[in-house]
Amino acid sequence: MDEKIRQLKEMIDETDNLVFFGGAGVSTESGIPDFRSTDGLYSMKYKYPPETIVSHTFFVNRTEEFYEFYKDKMMALDAKPNMAHFKLAQWEKEGKCKAVVTQNIDGLHQMAGSKNVLELHGSIHRNYCTKCGKFFDASYVKASDGVPKCDACGGLIKPDVVLYEEGLDQEVISKTIQYISKADVLIIGGTSLVVYPAAGLIDYFRGKHLILINKSATQRDSQADLVINEKIGEVFGQL
Repeated sequence: MDEKIRQLKEMIDETDNLVFFGGAGVSTESGIPDFRSTDGLYSMKYKYPPETIVSHTFFVNRTEEFYEFYKDKMMALDAKPNMAHFKLAQWEKEGKCKAVVTQNIDGLHQMAGSKNVLELHGSIHRNYCTKCGKFFDASYVKASDGVPKCDACGGLIKPDVVLYEEGLDQEVISKTIQYISKADVLIIGGTSLVVYPAAGLIDYFRGKHLILINKSATQRDSQADLVINEKIGEVFGQL
């Protein structure tokens, strides 16, 4: 067994208070494109940059174009959890993993069996009518022709996803801070740690081991006790 994997296994074996903080890299192995890598959404050719399209202003002013991109690129309803998702769910069942904090909106952690998932950026699986508040699932939105409308009042449906220019849910933030500040081991995986305020949440960690697993280097590598530059699903698959 590779030395770093052996170290990782040791750190995980000796704790029952682990928190996982994950980004887009956790889902790329399930076939969901991220924003920043070479084949990510930022390098694709659109009339507007993805950051503009998934902004609050764009949603309000160009709703049809927003939904065209959103349904096409952000609603991967056929995606299945990978080894990283399954391993975290297993650790939660064993009482090891106390919480999964994710920047992803795909719901794959829940699909794999994780119960305590803190979704910093919301979820494609929750959608609400902006007029009457009725709930709609992802398949209703995906199957709708053009802009999804409420079947009860005809109002516009908005995904419960944090768009650019919108604030994060303060309740989710405070729960995240609570879990991270009390954890013994914090594993950060599949994120370049450049999206704030989410990336700043790791500053609350006061525990024993900070572990970073990401394909490329991050600006926090020097702070970590262990850095593994590999795909997280492949790493977890070796444990």
